[in-house]
Amino acid sequence: MDEALLRSLTPSVLGILVRRGADFAAAEDAVQDALVEAVRVWPADPPRDAKGWLVTVAWRKFLDATRADAARRRREDRVEEEPEPGPAPAVDDTLQLYFLCAHPSLTPSSAVALTLRAVGGLTTRQIARAYLVPEATMAQRISRAKRTVSAVRFDQPGDVATVLRVLYLVFNEGYSGDVDLAAEAIRLTRRLAASIDHPEVAGLLALMLLHHARRATRTASDGSLVPLAEQDRDRWDTAAITEGVAILQAALARDRLGEFQVQAAIAALHADARTAEETDWVQIVEWYDELVRLTDSPVVRLNRAVAVGEADGPGAGLAALAALDDRLPRHAAAAAYLHERAGDLETAARLYAEAAHKAPNLAERDHLTRQAARLNARRGR
Repeated sequence: MDEALLRSLTPSVLGILVRRGADFAAAEDAVQDALVEAVRVWPADPPRDAKGWLVTVAWRKFLDATRADAARRRREDRVEEEPEPGPAPAVDDTLQLYFLCAHPSLTPSSAVALTLRAVGGLTTRQIARAYLVPEATMAQRISRAKRTVSAVRFDQPGDVATVLRVLYLVFNEGYSGDVDLAAEAIRLTRRLAASIDHPEVAGLLALMLLHHARRATRTASDGSLVPLAEQDRDRWDTAAITEGVAILQAALARDRLGEFQVQAAIAALHADARTAEETDWVQIVEWYDELVRLTDSPVVRLNRAVAVGEADGPGAGLAALAALDDRLPRHAAAAAYLHERAGDLETAARLYAEAAHKAPNLAERDHLTRQAARLNARRGR
């Protein structure tokens, strides 16, 4: 049984059913029933046209479920619409599914879960394990999301920016349980890039590849975080970096700059430096200036302040940081780093400890706690 083939066909089959009038939730149930049937039948009797077989069986499953509803007479009229067995039309509705799953009426967590389920083809159990929640909880979340989008017209124009943010959320989940969500996000973004010619889609794919290339060096053998400057660059994935840079260059050449392209350009400059000392911080600051112009994000301004500290000295970085709200996430950590660079170890140690208290996860908290302890040891405390 070719599970990869079934997984790749699922979005298109689901899209065909929705286009033929099935609401999203009922269509998704029918497709899953068809996949179960395929697992049972195909090993002994593989079809000549896998997609056509799935469309036919899924549509029949949908009609069977429809006939069981209260409005039997109206729904039985749909039996006449059942397609004859044979080749299915070569229409890939994956793109529409992306937009449907990223509908603005959904919360970010629901949009991510529905995208992984409907477009990624992951099981509810796999998604639940990735998010470290009970399967029943994830099933409820996905069911609510399906009900929410069931009334959405399938031909409504989608928002590319929303789709990209959902995919980026998937990527940032990284790895948990038995599902590598970072790799899954790259796979899904590749599929989107094959379906739509958009420079920001290419920019996001390049960004993912460039970040993913450093993945093996981000943590030590004991699970502790390894800062970018201390990572073993010989272990970075050069093939992923090369591909990411090529995709980025092609996107930038179209002169339709977007925030994901800018983020990818910053990541490319880090990847291009053979050592941390050779990083082109001046050019990175220039790209951050572009990103501030595009997003006006306080978090971007925070990252820019750190880059300014690298390019023009810690004093300049601290001056840029002083203009920002100190309640920003990781503000204390950035200030601690710049104060250490400036030689003020007492203030840096205090701020590292403060940042550790506010850290969003255990690994980051442990790293910042060790930084504070390291500076206190240097000061003889």
